[in-house]
Amino acid sequence: VNLGKGIRRNTGYKYKLTGFIASDSDMVGKKLVGVDVYEYNDKLFEILDKKNIRTIIVSQGRFEDENIQEVLESFAEHGVKLLTTTSPFSEWGEELNLNSQLKEVEIEDLLPRTPININMREIASNLEGKRVMITGAAGSIGSEIVYQVAKFNPFSLILIDQAETPLHDLRLKLKEKWVNVKAETIVADISNESRMSNIFKKAKPHYIFHAAAYKHVPMMEDNVSESIQNNVLGTKILADLAVKYNVQKFVMVSTDKAVNPSNIMGTSKRICEIYVQSLAKHLEVMGNVKTQFITTRFGNVLGSNGSVIPHFREQIKNGGPVTVTHPEIIRYFMTIPEACKLVLEAGAMGKGGEIYLFDMGKPVKIIDLAKRMISLSGARGVRIEFTGLRHGEKLYEELLTTEENTIKTHHDKIMIARVQEYDYNEVKEKIDDLILTSYHYDNMRTVKKMKELVPEFHSLNSPYESVDRILEKEKQSSN
Repeated sequence: VNLGKGIRRNTGYKYKLTGFIASDSDMVGKKLVGVDVYEYNDKLFEILDKKNIRTIIVSQGRFEDENIQEVLESFAEHGVKLLTTTSPFSEWGEELNLNSQLKEVEIEDLLPRTPININMREIASNLEGKRVMITGAAGSIGSEIVYQVAKFNPFSLILIDQAETPLHDLRLKLKEKWVNVKAETIVADISNESRMSNIFKKAKPHYIFHAAAYKHVPMMEDNVSESIQNNVLGTKILADLAVKYNVQKFVMVSTDKAVNPSNIMGTSKRICEIYVQSLAKHLEVMGNVKTQFITTRFGNVLGSNGSVIPHFREQIKNGGPVTVTHPEIIRYFMTIPEACKLVLEAGAMGKGGEIYLFDMGKPVKIIDLAKRMISLSGARGVRIEFTGLRHGEKLYEELLTTEENTIKTHHDKIMIARVQEYDYNEVKEKIDDLILTSYHYDNMRTVKKMKELVPEFHSLNSPYESVDRILEKEKQSSN
């Protein structure tokens, strides 16, 4: 209603208020702000055609309705443009600018989400006045962490990424929106030990968010050595430097693909988890608890670089086909801001050595996602094509393994995973050997060492399944 009043007051806009669609049957047939209130039924579409209505604005509260997807898809099928507000009307203030305050309804708006609340005071006490380093700062997760940390008045931001152009874009955005935040943008490769050592020596960070990683499953199946040298070696270098320079907290971003991994990328991240957690335990035993190591593990994030939703959107724009790997494939999804809020919360509550899991909500069937996006776009004749599972790809991802259970925290969306603990000295020796092997660029040999380090790693739809057979024969012969 408030939005309707705002539209009527501002006659200079191209939008004209012609009616309301009510979810409350008691309101149907009445007038609000001088216009009629209609019921959602089959007759509504006749009214829309008669009045030549081509746009409907959906209030944010309606996205919580149980049947909203069906309703909005029916509007889209009738060629009606769907808009929503970028924020609740109560936050708009006196200025009404429909050009910036309205946006098209997107698939992200339709996925069932529950609001995430975080302890702002606790996070602020961790970050305010601190030198905060963020690796992978120009990426989807890294850049959102940057924006959220900037709100907590850090002393400075040390932003590291090897992607020059995205880092430059981030730099410009920070200068535009957070002029008072001191931020240093550094082009660097986290696996370059001398470079990173020099950065730590100068920057002396109090707090690290480690989001830098190669993340694309099919790419890493073809680039095994790079997954080790970037993900594993890079993490090891950062973790060791964090100890050397007495960093207070080191928060690592991991993935659900690290659980019972079926691919190179997920296994490389599991090895990172093992190293960081065993190092934390080792420091505790040695009486050195200056640096707290915390790992956060979650699933797919909506709209991240190279993810399925932007890919589908582009395919629909080009008239299709929309390519889905398998009719039964499902994934967990979370928005980028939601995931990063939980990363900050987990970082604040962590005492060292924990692997935190996020409640990702209900899994989504990818084919249903594709169908909804096609319907929502209003496009006609866009077909869906099945291409087959890619190397290393599972039909579903797990956040927990069968050997793990969880411990509740004070936050209903965050749990602690009970995982197998490893001896640091043994792990360090094996990881050093794995890194050394990766520089021979012999994929089969490197993968074999990865499987020896992470025995639950079983390749799927991949040439590395042959390594599983070799290890199984070796195990049988040893028995």
